Amino acid sequence: MLCTHIIYSRSEACMVFDISVFLSRGTSKSRGHRPPPGKVQWAGTRVRAQGERADHECPGAGAGGGGCNSAASAREGSSRLISGSLADAKCVSGQQEEGRGSESSGSRRCSSRPTRSKKPLSAIIKEVCDGWSLANHEYFALQHADSSNFYITEKNRNEIKNGTILRLTTSPAQNAQQLHERIQSSSMDAKLEALKDLASLSRDVTFAQEFINLDGISHLTQMVESGTERYQKLQKIMKPCFGDMLSFTLTAFVELMDHGIVSWDTFSVAFIKKIASFVNKSAIDISILQRSLAILESMVLNSHDLYQKVAQEITIGQLIPHLQGSDQEIQTYTIAVINALFLKAPDERRQVDVESSVDILDCPLTEMANILAQKQLRSIILTHVIRAQRAINNEMAHQLYVLQVLTFNLLEDRMMTKMDPQDQAQRDIIFELRRIAFDAESEPNNSSGSMEKRKSMYTRDYKKLGFINHVNPAMDFTQTPPGMLALDNMLYFAKHHQDAYIRIVLENSSREDKHECPFGRSSIELTKMLCEILKVGELPSETCNDFHPMFFTHDRSFEEFFCICIQLLNKTWKEMRATSEDFNKVMQVVKEQVMRALTTKPSSLDQFKSKLQNLSYTEILKIRQSERMNQEDFQSRPILELKEKIQPEILELIKQQRLNRLVEGTCFRKLNARRRQDKFWYCRLSPNHKVLHYGDLEESPQGEVPHDSLQDKLPVADIKAVVTGKDCPHMKEKGALKQNKEVLELAFSILYDSNCQLNFIAPDKHEYCIWTDGLNALLGKDMMSDLTRNDLDTLLSMEIKLRLLDLENIQIPDAPPPIPKEPSNYDFVYDCN
Repeated sequence: MLCTHIIYSRSEACMVFDISVFLSRGTSKSRGHRPPPGKVQWAGTRVRAQGERADHECPGAGAGGGGCNSAASAREGSSRLISGSLADAKCVSGQQEEGRGSESSGSRRCSSRPTRSKKPLSAIIKEVCDGWSLANHEYFALQHADSSNFYITEKNRNEIKNGTILRLTTSPAQNAQQLHERIQSSSMDAKLEALKDLASLSRDVTFAQEFINLDGISHLTQMVESGTERYQKLQKIMKPCFGDMLSFTLTAFVELMDHGIVSWDTFSVAFIKKIASFVNKSAIDISILQRSLAILESMVLNSHDLYQKVAQEITIGQLIPHLQGSDQEIQTYTIAVINALFLKAPDERRQVDVESSVDILDCPLTEMANILAQKQLRSIILTHVIRAQRAINNEMAHQLYVLQVLTFNLLEDRMMTKMDPQDQAQRDIIFELRRIAFDAESEPNNSSGSMEKRKSMYTRDYKKLGFINHVNPAMDFTQTPPGMLALDNMLYFAKHHQDAYIRIVLENSSREDKHECPFGRSSIELTKMLCEILKVGELPSETCNDFHPMFFTHDRSFEEFFCICIQLLNKTWKEMRATSEDFNKVMQVVKEQVMRALTTKPSSLDQFKSKLQNLSYTEILKIRQSERMNQEDFQSRPILELKEKIQPEILELIKQQRLNRLVEGTCFRKLNARRRQDKFWYCRLSPNHKVLHYGDLEESPQGEVPHDSLQDKLPVADIKAVVTGKDCPHMKEKGALKQNKEVLELAFSILYDSNCQLNFIAPDKHEYCIWTDGLNALLGKDMMSDLTRNDLDTLLSMEIKLRLLDLENIQIPDAPPPIPKEPSNYDFVYDCN
């Protein structure tokens, strides 16, 4: 076992590659060896070091070039680790403290001073290869050494940050060629290993382009269509291998297609049927099902021609079992497929008679409106997804939001349809509204009474119903939006909530004209307002996840939503004692009531109604008054000037509190890329605020740790900057940590002289804010954390209120009073006695 430093320098380019390498004469796995902390293992490959002959020849190293003798040696012998940034031609030193280099928090890592390089990438690779005595540099490329494994190209080289670890490895073209040959191997094990590598490498667009150029996607589709049939007979005895092989094949296909290099229109019906068959099977591997659903979704979203083909292969009965399962990821992909088909469905396919009786299990997914209106699918989503005993993740919330938006968009056609005053069927709806409100029984079909008398009676009734046009109410529905949707809502309310409808109409018809709440006008404006709140007719946002569970609890959720809100409007009208001149004010209050109730995300329509009961007009006034006290009343010029005077004192108070907390210190837990470790380290600021003391601990301390027990020191004067989140070096190097959003939000690093760093992962968000604020205060920078903003708002508001106690109920003028004129003489004395 030999540990050495290989240094390659070129004074012309001012580049230094200082690489700490762990060399072994055999495969470390077989001998049970592990590299020392901070060192890098070369997959058991012996490499030439300071004139020593290499045990393995690398791709292109021989006189003829062309590659390794075997696939295994190509994978192992081609790896060379380089620490450096091509953007600045800077390389990271591999010298790390023993026992500290493998940890992502509390680790120190140094690098040479960066120097800008303008050389082409190929020239840099050639120099590196020459430094290792490797021929045929065109067979090599640079690659990120983290879990992403992305290749470095001329396009992305400027995105590389200082401190990034790179690896010298096989070029994308060579790698693609080798994998293209390996996936055609007759050996099941070799084929499985090749597909696994392909699934991983396909995420990189540079490799993907090379593999696609070899007609790799066509080969993968052939494997799915017919290649898998070859192994059907072996499936019973080699089921895990078969499932993994198909899973890796589909994963590679999805990753390759996501780059947008190949059109989705090129795939055959046989391939679509095969993918659909995986979805339709009752028992299938979860990973295969997930990727099959993802492929179907992408087909529908990216190809108009494939929409019809996919929709014909899938029925709702085949998707329901996936929604009833316990895997939320599968449920998410299933709803995503439904959303994609719904989004791409032609308008005539969306607008299906929802009252028709259709067997939903056999209904093709082209009949989207019919499907979404069925109680069975809605209740399954409600029971097995929304009300399941687990938290809904962001992606599921987004898909439910999309489904909610697309469902409400079914109303767009009626919302944008004007009423035809000559259409007798539409006029009959208005007659039905009048009949339900004013006739206890249906009018007899006789011609008793003169036509003029009947017209006069209808005009009087239409006025009581609150229409603007008493003679011809059909004219009230010619404005779009809300168009005919408002009339549909009124009829639904009259039929399904008949008692409430009759009470509202008769109650208002008995009031004085100036205090009656016009039901017709209110319904039209309310429908328009609800469409604006729910964004009916707009496409769903790609990032929003604001779905409302209550809309999944009823088959006619929008109509029920309207029925609750129209009763609220009538109640608010009475509480405000409004007149016709106050109509717009009432609508503004109702909108505020509805919006505030929706923000609480009620789980059912009954809960929504209960929330509205607590948001009476009196309560809205209290809320508005409270908000004005906290906002508007403090926006006058004298108050703003007082705030500006007080704010520095408050900020200084917050600063001292942060520094005192740093003096007390905090215990941090060490994390690596794989798992939490039961190792701790402690960091605290010296009482004179000049030195940071830190060191390792055996266990979590009880109380403060004395300074003398912390061996390492960092002078505050040496600190250059404090970086957070994804800008932290340990977040870039550790792939697993980088993908963990929770850890990413708690990470920060101190950068000090010679580009060294001290890496932290705070135990919680509060400690993260304390430390980032305190460190920024030490550097003379602003404290920008959410905790500082909240503390500043709270303390500033309290101080303002304390200083204004003596001025309660006194109007503060916007401008200061004028300074009085000087007296004519100063011959006066104030007698203090």
